[in-house]
Amino acid sequence: MLPAVASGLAQQTSGRYPSPAATPQRNASPATAPQHSATASAAASPSYIIGPADSLQITVWGSPDLSGTMPVRPDGMITLPNIGDVPAAGRTPMQLNADITARVGKLVISPTVTVTVLEVNSKRVYLIGEVNHVGPLNITPGMTILQAIASAGGLTPYANKKHIYIQRGEPGKQRNIPFDYTRALKSGDMQGITLAPGDTIVVP
Repeated sequence: MLPAVASGLAQQTSGRYPSPAATPQRNASPATAPQHSATASAAASPSYIIGPADSLQITVWGSPDLSGTMPVRPDGMITLPNIGDVPAAGRTPMQLNADITARVGKLVISPTVTVTVLEVNSKRVYLIGEVNHVGPLNITPGMTILQAIASAGGLTPYANKKHIYIQRGEPGKQRNIPFDYTRALKSGDMQGITLAPGDTIVVP
């Protein structure tokens, strides 16, 4: 996966640890394989919004004790060594970079910080039932239900095309949104349904 990288140079000039100026060098398998390049492109976009479960690499050049790989927690926070909790979800890598650089600047003179999105796990839907590859699928902006089903290997011969639906919402508060597969296939009509992270596409 091509990483999304944001780097910045803080202007603070006081601290305890100077940082060097030079930078160092029906399968049960998930239905994600066809989407790797598309997901990578989305993550590489400057406008990519970090979400819970994404994996980030935070690097403070010359200060390995302040660097590390960390997942974004369900509450949207990450925990940086010697820094503490920092809000990550809902921000772009550049925005997160600016915040971390300011915080690290209290410990390191003129730090160079890099924020890399290693894994995009927050933009997923799930496919169950009569598709050829059940499981999670990373979605990209604008992906349609037809495209998601195609990325999962398509329908099996036993799929009931008339009763496909999207399950959306938190457990206990879920609602089922009917989807007319044949109508979408023939006319391109997505029936006003836009996929959202956490959706489950159910194919009876």
